[in-house]
Amino acid sequence: MGWIGWTVTVLLLLAAAGFGVWRYAHATGAVGLLDLADRTIGGTAGTQVAASGQRYGPLPAQRLDVIAPNTPGPHPVLVFIHGGGWHSGRPEDYHFIGRTFARAGYVVVLPGYRLVPEGVYPHMLEDGAAAVAWTAQNIAKYGGDPAQVVLMGHSAGAHTAVMLGLERQWLGRQGLADGFVKGVVGLSGPYDFHPFTSDSARNAFGHVPDPKVTQPITFARGDAPPMLLLTGDADTTVKPRNSRVLAKALTDLGARADLVVLPGVDHAGPVLKLAQPFSRDTSVSTPVLDFLASLRQPSAPIQAPAE
Repeated sequence: MGWIGWTVTVLLLLAAAGFGVWRYAHATGAVGLLDLADRTIGGTAGTQVAASGQRYGPLPAQRLDVIAPNTPGPHPVLVFIHGGGWHSGRPEDYHFIGRTFARAGYVVVLPGYRLVPEGVYPHMLEDGAAAVAWTAQNIAKYGGDPAQVVLMGHSAGAHTAVMLGLERQWLGRQGLADGFVKGVVGLSGPYDFHPFTSDSARNAFGHVPDPKVTQPITFARGDAPPMLLLTGDADTTVKPRNSRVLAKALTDLGARADLVVLPGVDHAGPVLKLAQPFSRDTSVSTPVLDFLASLRQPSAPIQAPAE
């Protein structure tokens, strides 16, 4: 067995044994091993890396990758914001997310953003909004439909995705009209987590005079974009009540907020289940793809440039 085979085997054994592969991966900077396992098992057929290290702003962290179907567009667009406790993570380690959804017909944008200590509130929101603005202006070049953009994130990334969907100021500062984002998917996200009880939250938000402005639930509104909030009932990192209370607040106001709570699934589970080593379990991919399909509209054909 070669080293790639051993890598895949070790990942599968760690996950099966419940050794917290996701916590280990973030602690050691080895999330890319999951991407390697995904690429080794599933390959890249049907997908392409359309952009790598593309700048969306002047700062080193403000770069993104684009994974797209290798078929002509326009395709709907998914902007996936990675997690990592606001202090770790790289977009290139999440190409497996891009491949999973590119195979389903989506152009996937994977933005990086400033991380703690530089990336304290509100910088993660400013960077996320700037990446969405780049998407609006440029994604047609990569086969994406800028009229069909959905945000998605895991953990800290879900916090950013949901905040961008709820609090109008961030996308508004980028000149994007209200309603530009057609939906939001949050995986294992913190939405109502003050008082701050973890070092990650304190380091990212502890300096804010009014902590309520950092909480997505503060900005719940009846005209919010449709949301899918998915979590596991065994998540001890971000308690599932975050998803429950936000879903209730939104639906009580008349917004669409689909809540999925997966039994026995921990904090890492919703992302792990989107990678090829764990793809036989469709408990995450099915509700996410069904939600995305419910938002899709026919795309106008791409026009050839005028001669």
